[in-house]
Amino acid sequence: MSLPLLGVTLGDAAGIGPEIIAKMLLKHPELREICVPIVIGDEEALRNGAAIGGFDPDAVRAIEDPSEAANEPGVIEVIQTGPPLGHVPPGSIHIDAGDGAYRFVVAACALAKAGKIDGIVTPPLNKAALHLAGHHYPGHTELLAEQFGIKNYSLVLSAGDLYVFHLTTHVSMRRAIDLITPARAAAVIDLASAFCRALGKPDEPIVLAGLNPHAGENRLFGDEEADVLAPAVAAARKRGIDAHGPLPGDAVIPAAVRGKWKMIVVCYHDQGHAPFKAVYGDDGVNITVGLPIVRVSVDHGTAFDIAGRGIAREASLVLATQRAAALSKGWGAVWETARAGMMS
Repeated sequence: MSLPLLGVTLGDAAGIGPEIIAKMLLKHPELREICVPIVIGDEEALRNGAAIGGFDPDAVRAIEDPSEAANEPGVIEVIQTGPPLGHVPPGSIHIDAGDGAYRFVVAACALAKAGKIDGIVTPPLNKAALHLAGHHYPGHTELLAEQFGIKNYSLVLSAGDLYVFHLTTHVSMRRAIDLITPARAAAVIDLASAFCRALGKPDEPIVLAGLNPHAGENRLFGDEEADVLAPAVAAARKRGIDAHGPLPGDAVIPAAVRGKWKMIVVCYHDQGHAPFKAVYGDDGVNITVGLPIVRVSVDHGTAFDIAGRGIAREASLVLATQRAAALSKGWGAVWETARAGMMS
């Protein structure tokens, strides 16, 4: 079988993206055995990143189309997307870097829709730079969903065989509470179920964490569990899904770390991200379930505080690329089952 061709977007040129891409593609030749990685980004920024990482900038080679990729160890192949960004200083919120980060994602989506790449891997972008450039998205996930015309999707954190789905992500806590509706809870439970089926685990239990302390404690600490979350779980069970909850978040997540749960649905960004990052660090990745193509991201930010210093770690990007390569082969089934769930 041919290797999956993965488009690796550059991310923010002022962050650690160029450096960790260079380190991944020049220090880990074993990746060439499982995928064909192509950078969608900027040649000058990548040359700077290679130099920062201690490599020869001439390892960067521009190509016009994914079909030209040779996948040679020791070479970084990049599709130039827009004007050069070599002038962007590391560690700065720069309008050109923000515009570039947007442009790289849009170009990767276009290649995916044209059938020229099999998956997308995303190093970090900077939301302030993105907004400065006039692109008002909360982050990668929402931009990708818009590009593919998808309304029902979920940010999923993953480490090993643990998957953490989110009802809401990049919104304020006040807005998150408004967005947690029976329909949204049902949709994400269905996405999780579709993902389980596509992975060959149709009977995997799915647990929903409560929004409030102690999952509301019988309405003592809030009504959302009784009025919103519990009905969604009950409805899912009637549809044949092995759904559980809502259970207290501070009980669900420790139990999942110990192996009791593999599929978790949390209510808001930090309910999932804070404990996940505390436990798994660079061993975690971010998957978007609900898109027609696999997308896996690093689970860290642009790290402006260390950009340009040559000390950024590429471990999460390597893991994201490995996971994208593995998932891309069966992602058609993920998409079909997820789409079927959306239409039912």
